Amino acid sequence: MKLHELRPAEGAVKNRKRLGRGTATGQGKTSGRGQKGQNSRSGGGVRPGFEGGQMPIYRRLPKRGFTNVFKKVYALVNVERLNAFENGTEITPEILKEKGIIRKIEKDGVKILGEGKLDVNVTVKANKFTKSAIEKIEAAGGKVEVI
Repeated sequence: MKLHELRPAEGAVKNRKRLGRGTATGQGKTSGRGQKGQNSRSGGGVRPGFEGGQMPIYRRLPKRGFTNVFKKVYALVNVERLNAFENGTEITPEILKEKGIIRKIEKDGVKILGEGKLDVNVTVKANKFTKSAIEKIEAAGGKVEVI
């Protein structure tokens, strides 16, 4: 098969309906738009969200809250997930991502939370720690380093 021999599948391409071309087509004269009125005119019709003059829903519903653009976003890791590492390992955000514990390193980095029990003695380097996470890591004989 050569490029010039390519053809679309049988029945895949249909001729477009040419409106306003005589009466034999069944789409002549008014082209299926009816006689008069807003929708028969070119450029006619109403804007999206228009409800015929009734107060539209986007104006009836209250506007609540806002998006805080300064909010800190961390990839969260519980202390118990660190049991996947060997004793004496130095854990960094890159290693956590490699191991599949976090999906991606968020823009503000990694935060270690204190949920669960830690059985291994590891050095953890992260951007933020909760107090309980620091206590549990140090209780297991590990070290905490804020990046």
